[in-house]
Amino acid sequence: MTTATASAPSLGAARRPSWFEQALVVLRKDLAIELSTGEVVVSSGFFALLVVILASLSFYGGPANARMVAAGVIWLSVSFAAVLALGKTWQREREEGALDGLLVAPLSRSAIFAGKALGVLGFLLVIELVVIPAAALLFALDLLEVGPGVLAIALVATPGVAASGTLFGAMTVRTQARDLLLAVVLFPLLTPTLLAAVAATRELFSGVPLSELGDYFRLLGVFDAVFIAGGLGLFGTLIER
Repeated sequence: MTTATASAPSLGAARRPSWFEQALVVLRKDLAIELSTGEVVVSSGFFALLVVILASLSFYGGPANARMVAAGVIWLSVSFAAVLALGKTWQREREEGALDGLLVAPLSRSAIFAGKALGVLGFLLVIELVVIPAAALLFALDLLEVGPGVLAIALVATPGVAASGTLFGAMTVRTQARDLLLAVVLFPLLTPTLLAAVAATRELFSGVPLSELGDYFRLLGVFDAVFIAGGLGLFGTLIER
């Protein structure tokens, strides 16, 4: 009887989720909301596509300069879409005290950051899957030739954009002019990543093999590591009142 009584609390005690499980909880929440509404991907994707179309009409001067312009257009549209996507993602957390509910939940602050950043990363990758083919079509690029290389660059560059955007989106979520402040703070911070991504994409479009772009990939990897580590370490401080 004593043994059964002593083991009952341990059998009924809830196991605290691991750090990765906590991050997945936040990620699943954002994905479930997005699947039911589609507002982040649809609105940001449409905006990015509109930037590509307008840029192609304004700057396209024939095959001679198409490869030079297309690299900048792709990453310009992605950066604008990232700010819009981040604003909408954090706007959800402002509504009806959702952010306060998330903070009082038994979740690690770094796990919340990881889950939010993974959600933003997924949204941006979907947007890039729309932007890259559209840019290839409008700038007369061979998608089968350059598509895999651009996708590889995007897979390395986008995590840093998502991590830094999530961190500073949290910093501005409680401000009134959060969208303007986010853009003002985020774009200077993203400049090194965007410049490296544009340069690597331009070299790829100029015929340089992907194997010779290792320096750009290493540079983007360094930026990713800095932004991810900074987000994991600083998110808890920035998100508190």
